[in-house]
Amino acid sequence: MFFNLPTLFTWARIVAIPLIVGVFRLPLASTECNLIATVLFIIVALTDWADGYLARRLNMTSSFGAFLDPVADKFLVCAALLVLVELDRVDALIALVIIGREIAISALREWMAQIGASRSVAVHMLGKVKTTVQMVAIPFLLFHGRLFGLIDTQFWGTILIYVSAVLTIWSMVYYLQKALPEIRARTRQ
Repeated sequence: MFFNLPTLFTWARIVAIPLIVGVFRLPLASTECNLIATVLFIIVALTDWADGYLARRLNMTSSFGAFLDPVADKFLVCAALLVLVELDRVDALIALVIIGREIAISALREWMAQIGASRSVAVHMLGKVKTTVQMVAIPFLLFHGRLFGLIDTQFWGTILIYVSAVLTIWSMVYYLQKALPEIRARTRQ
């Protein structure tokens, strides 16, 4: 279904992206912009869990929702990374690795679906762990300060985004290895 409650949560993630990006254009102190963007990102990221839970719980799963959900996630992560690169909180190379992997694996999945081999690149736990690490690293980097006066979010966010980059490469290699037999078979034909 194009519009049901779970899909509306997914659409909300997409609609919220300009809000998160736009916060840094407001005439506010940087600490206020950081806090607003962090809270927005966390709320929006939680809708990723909520839409999947509701779709299963209310039996409202749909092929459109299954398509839109990962697209919304990728838009959200890519937009946040671009903001963080602009703010000089994430190295451009790290952002390129993460964004490049998302594009490459999305294209691989599309191609594998066209040739009827989408199961070989189905979502794996490694990809879910990578996404979870990103969804923790990004708000830490958006906050860019001391959380509760104790946690240096820039330090821990940087560590986590580097871990995320390693997981990004690892998961890409995993998906490519899973697809390789099918790719070899198709290129021989």
